Amino acid sequence: MRKLSGKALRAGSHEAVVETSFVEVAELLGEELSDLHLTVVAGEAHLDNRITHPRVQKPGLAFAGHYSYIKPGRVQIVGESELEYLRTLAPEERSERCRRIASMPVPVLVVTKGLPALPELIAACRAGQVPLLASTALSSVVIKRISYFLEDHLVPSTRLHGTLVEVYGLGVLILGTSGVGKSEAALDLITRGHSLVADDRVSIKRYPSGELIGSTEEPLRHHMELRGLGIVNVKDLFGLAAIRERKSIDLVVELEPWREGKAYDRLGLDETVYTILDTPCPYIRMPVAVGRNIANLVEIAARNHVLKLQGTHSAREFARKLEEQLERNRKGRSR
Repeated sequence: MRKLSGKALRAGSHEAVVETSFVEVAELLGEELSDLHLTVVAGEAHLDNRITHPRVQKPGLAFAGHYSYIKPGRVQIVGESELEYLRTLAPEERSERCRRIASMPVPVLVVTKGLPALPELIAACRAGQVPLLASTALSSVVIKRISYFLEDHLVPSTRLHGTLVEVYGLGVLILGTSGVGKSEAALDLITRGHSLVADDRVSIKRYPSGELIGSTEEPLRHHMELRGLGIVNVKDLFGLAAIRERKSIDLVVELEPWREGKAYDRLGLDETVYTILDTPCPYIRMPVAVGRNIANLVEIAARNHVLKLQGTHSAREFARKLEEQLERNRKGRSR
């Protein structure tokens, strides 16, 4: 007797494309970190230095002569304790310590709390071609904000042609060839009370936790392209409740034209995955044909996925009951 059990299959994948492997120092001076009020003290000509690590560092041990503690590519935060320690050194030794650090692969130093930078530190940064920035914020605030900024900009990322919607709290990524009906299905879902995250081009980032987060970028944010209508603004049409700025990707649904004679999964036992940035996502291949309400099917797929997450697998339960019935029938015939 054939065993009716599910198995995981790899349906497809999107190769990881790391679009940003570094952040230039100049980006720290942008709008996203404007609350830190960062200003350039020295090294204006070298704001193109590259930050390659999301974790920041305080160079206290390095100022004490332990230079091996400096990690390449990290932002160095100079707070009150580091400055006070440097002031205890003789001028020649202070200059030498600053010079040694500025000669290492350090992209930038940031002095916090509105404290004035020491002349020796300024001179060393100019000579070593290292930008020296200053912030009025406390060290703890600067560390938290810059770390969050770098984590968001240095994680692996890619873009996919598709539509991302939030359905019953799940992020559903709808894929398919151009013209198959992705945007139309998303619009139907929006009219049912669900939310749009991104249409046409979905930006995806993989965070250290393994979570895939999708969003969209300007000027596409909140907009959809509908053939025959053109570009529409979903926020203006349906209100703030109809949009989300970003959402985790929990389920991938790929729409494809119905092909007569092609085998499609009719039981739902074989669970397939779609790999994005080396991360597998639950995947459903959904044939599109005249008369099929795609929005309805996507809603059901989302509801069914929620049930699976809660431990209820309808297809497996059906297969189990069917196997039990077949086994009872077999035993009845053998008597």
